[in-house]
Amino acid sequence: MTASTTHYPSHYINGQWVTAQSTETLPVYDSSTEELMATVPSGTSAEAEAAVLAARNAFDAWSALPVETRAAYLDKVAAGVKARTDDLALAIAREVGMPLKMARAVQVGGPAWHWGNFAKVARNFEWEKTVGNSLVVREAIGVVGCITPWNFPLSQITLKIAPAMVAGCTVVLKPSEIAPVNAMILAEIIHEAGLPPGVFNLVNGLGPVVGEVLATHPEVDMVSFTGSTRAGKRVSELASQSVKRVALELGGKSASVILEDANFETAVKTTVGACMLNSGQTCSAHTRMLVPAGRYDEVKALAQAVIAKFSIGPSLVETSKLGPLVSAAQRDRVLGFIRTGIEEGADVIAGGAEAPAFDKGYFVQPTILGIKSTDTLAQEEIFGPVLVVIPYKDEEEAIAIANSTIYGLGGAVWGATDESAIKVARRIRTGQVDINGGPFNASAPFGGYKQSGNGRENGIYGFEEFLEFKSLQLKPAAV
Repeated sequence: MTASTTHYPSHYINGQWVTAQSTETLPVYDSSTEELMATVPSGTSAEAEAAVLAARNAFDAWSALPVETRAAYLDKVAAGVKARTDDLALAIAREVGMPLKMARAVQVGGPAWHWGNFAKVARNFEWEKTVGNSLVVREAIGVVGCITPWNFPLSQITLKIAPAMVAGCTVVLKPSEIAPVNAMILAEIIHEAGLPPGVFNLVNGLGPVVGEVLATHPEVDMVSFTGSTRAGKRVSELASQSVKRVALELGGKSASVILEDANFETAVKTTVGACMLNSGQTCSAHTRMLVPAGRYDEVKALAQAVIAKFSIGPSLVETSKLGPLVSAAQRDRVLGFIRTGIEEGADVIAGGAEAPAFDKGYFVQPTILGIKSTDTLAQEEIFGPVLVVIPYKDEEEAIAIANSTIYGLGGAVWGATDESAIKVARRIRTGQVDINGGPFNASAPFGGYKQSGNGRENGIYGFEEFLEFKSLQLKPAAV
């Protein structure tokens, strides 16, 4: 254990820090240096159950509060996140590997905005509506178990607990054991905001222990999960036994379709960037670039020129544009996929399976491979800095290839006009499509088709996931 290691001994349950029952801890490593940066307690099923019961006991009073009161609490948390931007960005840069400057803007700036925006959404929401002789009201679903990933840890926590709480739900959070430090800082911020005990609870631990309690406990009304498709299926299976509502944000294999008449220089540059963000550790990353077969060599040269400008290095080095992967296991998994692609005959456009020249850190070279649509790397989610280029013969084949995976989360279409790109985008079975480089909209619904999950996040769409409908049938007025 190094001198810089922070030891967190407690979970956050019922409005207070509760010393862990077990002495077993989970290590958190700096992805750039491989040093132990922190430990968190490995929670038990009993601690998870205690958090669920705290949330249940708090639900009635919390859900009965005026919307403005709940929204005001979110505003306090938003201010707290902004005030601790440096602490949060540093933690995430070290845990996840995203370069510090980018972590400040993306990994912390986004969540800070969402906390305030969900408060606005709740204030402006139409909670009741008359339909014929019925008064249709919206009510909080109840206790929500939130299981979140490591790649955009604070963002995914925020997109679950902020809308759930302002909707009137109480929550139990199990953050990723790989990147939990940012969650501990957020718990400190929430505690300082003075929320009533039991509204927010945090139990660190492993999925098969803490996560399974949240998925199976009869007092949990809903589970919101972000992670791998494999783990999402397990959550769904467990939750089905008590007929919980389940929201899943899972994997992706998003296609960036470059049509024959597109601006190739812009399309290739933007696609490479959309793939490599967060070292490719993004579920909606554009990891397949579909290009006209006759222009493959042109695309190859453009991609090589773009990737040459990606400086790779430790997350706290200011010049780094691409940091390490989150863990040794993730690095080895990605390298294994690159080797598979090469063994299947991929054209190595850039990068490869050779390790970059760093003594420490979980680094992988940004890699671009030319492959066939039937190859392994055209189907499997790699979750690393790996872009595959797939040629197509005509527009119909491009659409077929784009739709040929089990996923349907993100994507892009590039054409001479927005109209021509939209025409193709409407035929792609995926939750969101960028048209000619249209930027991400944090108020628009985010989520997937097929095995990329169900439910939506962001703005009013994410807020409504945590509400039930109730119809009050009224006696019609006498005529």
